[in-house]
Amino acid sequence: MSTTPAGSAAGSTERPPHRVSVVVPVYQGSTTLRGLVAEIAPLTRVATSPAGRSFVVEEVLLVDDCGPDSSDVVIRALAAEHDWVRPVWLSRNFGQHAATLAGISASGGEWVVTMDEDGQHDPVHIGTLLDAAMTEQADVVYARPSNAPPHGALRNVASRSAKWLVARMAKGAPAADFNSYRLVVGEVARSVAAYAGPGIYLDVAISWVARRTTTAPVPMRAEGGRASGYDLRRLASHFWRLVLSSGTTPLRLVSLAGAAAVVLAPVVAVVLLVGRTARWWDAPGWTSTMVLLMAATGAILFALGVIAEYVGMAVNMAMGKPLYLPVRDRREGPLGRDEE
Repeated sequence: MSTTPAGSAAGSTERPPHRVSVVVPVYQGSTTLRGLVAEIAPLTRVATSPAGRSFVVEEVLLVDDCGPDSSDVVIRALAAEHDWVRPVWLSRNFGQHAATLAGISASGGEWVVTMDEDGQHDPVHIGTLLDAAMTEQADVVYARPSNAPPHGALRNVASRSAKWLVARMAKGAPAADFNSYRLVVGEVARSVAAYAGPGIYLDVAISWVARRTTTAPVPMRAEGGRASGYDLRRLASHFWRLVLSSGTTPLRLVSLAGAAAVVLAPVVAVVLLVGRTARWWDAPGWTSTMVLLMAATGAILFALGVIAEYVGMAVNMAMGKPLYLPVRDRREGPLGRDEE
């Protein structure tokens, strides 16, 4: 990758550079933000991706999520030093995904790149993500760690297990690829920020409308020499939000259980009556009690299944899942740039 001033030969080619907005949710970044912004700075001039595509980071949105340190002081200083650094202030701590959505909604680039504040994500690989998006014609590109994740073995196993579970519950959501270092087509990202409801997991919301997703190999670094902001409680909450955002599959299982009970209840009742007639047991009242129990259980589970279907519809509306999402012709957007 190389960088050149915007007015030089590389910046005056026929095709204008891809315009990128970088969104960074900030919780406790007082010691890492300056280093991250310094690494992004060269990319605010026209840069070239490994495949020769030109791009430029036109803005960096630092979203203050009201952390426990002095991140707000650092954000103000960086905004005063660089005209391409834009602060986004939240009223209180809302969490990483909400802060990321807030930054996305304030962005204006053709592409939106999201990355962590802790230095784990190297901005130099933005060009790699862009090349993958253009080659695969993908709306979303996730960074795929090319080295061992810089976390403990237990956390890595838990993360993989959670993603495996969600991938099977959320149809069309490539949960195994989810990563907070991601590149998204700008209009898709901002549309997601507009409709996503409270508590929704960002990547699940993206999967609802993204036409194609892919990954690109990117090495991950250590987390800036500070402890992770995710303790066991936060990780458990993170996982549970991911499960709840995965859709209404658990509710649908309740419906299937109710339907199965209704179908099996008469069969079990017949078996019990045959057994009573054949004197396989001799317990007065047991057969009639079991028949009534099976019939009542089937009716109750069927009713719960019907209720679950209505709850599922309400859940989809509450999460903000759109019925459709109109976009412009793909050839007129950033994915059509190579065809100009």
